[in-house]
Amino acid sequence: MAEKNELGDRFPPVPWLRAALGCRCPRCGRGQLFSGLLNVRPACEVCRLDLSAQDAGDGPAVFVILFLGLIVVALAAIVEIEYSPPIWVHLMLWTPLIVGGGIAMLRPFKAALIALQYRHRLLGARTQP
Repeated sequence: MAEKNELGDRFPPVPWLRAALGCRCPRCGRGQLFSGLLNVRPACEVCRLDLSAQDAGDGPAVFVILFLGLIVVALAAIVEIEYSPPIWVHLMLWTPLIVGGGIAMLRPFKAALIALQYRHRLLGARTQP
């Protein structure tokens, strides 16, 4: 069922994964979700959804740490077992991957949590009468 905003505009349901990967508004799928690197806009500029009540908390960071940690530890173990490089090689390989991967993964994970909160009626979504 399509939702309406305060102006009476209808918005078809947006898949949460599409909204998360595009970092878009969970209601209309067109407005930008973030105003900076990780700052959530107070409201969507397209559909005027109030995003000030969003609370992703530490969930996105926990997921990023777990997934990225699993990948880096597995790769570091493989490199260590196969090549036994000095420690500085590990530092040169994994530090940029950890920093870059963490930054790259945090936005979509935060957007996914916000989209799921909206989808499950925890973020300003209203049922239609």
